[in-house]
Amino acid sequence: MDSKTILKTVKEYSVMAFALSLYVFSWTAFLIPNEITAGGVTGISSILNYAFGIPISLSYLVINAVLLTAGTIIMGKGFGFKTIFCVLVSTLYFEIFPAIPWVSNIDDNLINSIIGGAMSAAGIALVFTQGGSTGGIDIIALVINKYREVSPGKVFMVSDFLIISSILLLPDKSLQDLVYGYVVTVAFSYTVDQILTGSKQSVQMLIITNKYEEIADKLCYELDKGVTAINSIGWYKKSSSMIIMVVTQKSKMYEVMGAVKEVDPHAFLTVSTVMGVYGEGFEQVKSLKKKKA
Repeated sequence: MDSKTILKTVKEYSVMAFALSLYVFSWTAFLIPNEITAGGVTGISSILNYAFGIPISLSYLVINAVLLTAGTIIMGKGFGFKTIFCVLVSTLYFEIFPAIPWVSNIDDNLINSIIGGAMSAAGIALVFTQGGSTGGIDIIALVINKYREVSPGKVFMVSDFLIISSILLLPDKSLQDLVYGYVVTVAFSYTVDQILTGSKQSVQMLIITNKYEEIADKLCYELDKGVTAINSIGWYKKSSSMIIMVVTQKSKMYEVMGAVKEVDPHAFLTVSTVMGVYGEGFEQVKSLKKKKA
């Protein structure tokens, strides 16, 4: 193993360790002290804790131990080892962090739910970027996303709905507690999707200009953008022209706009967000058919 590989591995596990501290802290500081539940294995563990006093670290470890086998088989040994690392570190944090004297002093549980959900999502998303998982629903989300174009946030939303609803089985819980759990889920799902897919979002730009040839060449040959020229007619003057269409990542949008304005300050541009872009240079289409054995 060379030095670059070692450094890369150390970086990955360091980032995961930090991300897991965010995740566990969101629970021990904002959610558990206020008996707010959420989805996933941690949500199940919290309900067991509220109902029977079972330590969250214990139930979290046991449930994940059962689920890890499936994740290892489907996602590979690397996935399994990283997940084992994340589960063990999270279990350790769930033992250590409750001893930290600071917990949220916010009286409004709605705010606690939003902060807790967003913070836990930030931790989970960072773990995902390093190829790891905290187990449980995370494994299911990554497995589904490997074969289908389904965002992790949507997988969490459906499964968490069922888990959170089970809190009504506890005698001292009400509909209000259910709502707080759903608020955590919405904040969690939104934050996960924004962190994981926000940088991959693409936009479609339509450029209307008389200098379409010069702009098309600049975008194509200087910025290495795919350019499509569409025949158009300016209806007021009945004059023929071309509309330049460019699809690019949202983060590169202003680079394209700057190049267009450099050639023609009076060019007319429209920008619209696209739901998905597939093909060379973007995401690849994942087959919806099962491969034959």
